Amino acid sequence: MDVTVIDTPQLGDRSYLVHDGQVALVIDTQRDIDRVETLLAQARVKLTHVAETHIHNDYITGGLVLAQKHEAAYLVNAADDVSFERTPIADGQTVQVGELSVKAVATPGHTHHHLSFVVEHDGQQAVFSGGSVLYGSVGRTDLLGAEHTVGLTHDQWASARRLAQEAKEQAALYPTHGFGSFCSSGPATGAEESTLGEQLATNHVYTEGDEERFVAELIANLTAYPNYYVHMGPANAAGPTEPNLEVPDSLDPAELKARLGAGEWVVDLRHRVAYSAEHLKGTISFEYGDGGSFTTFLGWLFPYDRKLTLVGSRGDVENAIRDLSRIGIDGPDAALGENPAELAPGAVVSSYPRVGWAEVLSDRPVQEMILDVRRVEEYEDSHIDGAVNIPLHELITRMDEVPAGRLWVHCGSGYRSGVAASLLERAGKDPVHIDAMFDEITDAGLPMAR
Repeated sequence: MDVTVIDTPQLGDRSYLVHDGQVALVIDTQRDIDRVETLLAQARVKLTHVAETHIHNDYITGGLVLAQKHEAAYLVNAADDVSFERTPIADGQTVQVGELSVKAVATPGHTHHHLSFVVEHDGQQAVFSGGSVLYGSVGRTDLLGAEHTVGLTHDQWASARRLAQEAKEQAALYPTHGFGSFCSSGPATGAEESTLGEQLATNHVYTEGDEERFVAELIANLTAYPNYYVHMGPANAAGPTEPNLEVPDSLDPAELKARLGAGEWVVDLRHRVAYSAEHLKGTISFEYGDGGSFTTFLGWLFPYDRKLTLVGSRGDVENAIRDLSRIGIDGPDAALGENPAELAPGAVVSSYPRVGWAEVLSDRPVQEMILDVRRVEEYEDSHIDGAVNIPLHELITRMDEVPAGRLWVHCGSGYRSGVAASLLERAGKDPVHIDAMFDEITDAGLPMAR
């Protein structure tokens, strides 16, 4: 059995190509299936089956389109309510994929109808656990609504034990989530590999012997997740189409200027250093290329009923279109180029200060507010004395709570505060972007809350 990992670090997820040298199965594929098709061609194997562990909440699947293009069976839980034709599969059912034996195991918890797949070949065994058992933790249990959370968390506990009964300790474990995805919960790690036996010894779902305590602690530690999740489940149940990943023609300068004047969503992809120094006023800074921050936070804030325009180099726009297609943001327009004044002649070009902690300590008047845009749990763990916390994902809806006057804005690394500074300026505020690591505050000598 050969397992190829298809990593999507922008969302913290992994998909898998599994084959016996002739025939292949793909599990939990992302929407941009060209990556999978390249691997199939390289391995010279025939795709006969595509499987989903669950109806995903954090990305749009490419499973339906991939199965249709290759005339492969599309394995989706028979209990899931979907609007497309699939090959229904249920708990305990086994499917042959060439020489691979693929058994579906009901592992509810992340969703009600979640399945894991135990694959065997020539004495070798692998478990594809989706959002059930992750490396170090389990999938979060609150995505289907508060009324289901307690029951699903109990289900996660039971499902982990079911997997331990269905597979050998030496079985390789391949989860879909847990590599930065907000679909994970607790102390999930981004390990490169693990086995079921290793998780039995280290994962808190196994090492915590009290089910009620496990349930209470997991729920207590659940944090906010991106707003775009609300769109993913319905889109996946309806049957997603193949995305158009082509870069569109660049917008006419007059049209770009008009969109800025109308307050439309125009996103500048350049580095936050370049943006703070010079940008078209009214644009929003979402620096492309900073790990998974771009996709996560743009998707978290973007109103899905609005039109999106991307501003930046052709390469960044092309990559951003691919990333955004994975969360259902299709067909953005583009203004190609990195010189703001040339992109929309006559539009207002603006800037704002960008500083480090030393300048905060030496230059900030005591009456000027420090705005902390980290998540609530980060703020409660540690924060600057006197800083006001409005998480970035709440900033647009809480803009009326932000006072007039100069605002010194920080986060954990400088990325979120860069987005926040651009949103504040767009709303008529006067931001200073603190582009610095939060864990360097103590060395800078800023007073921390006690």
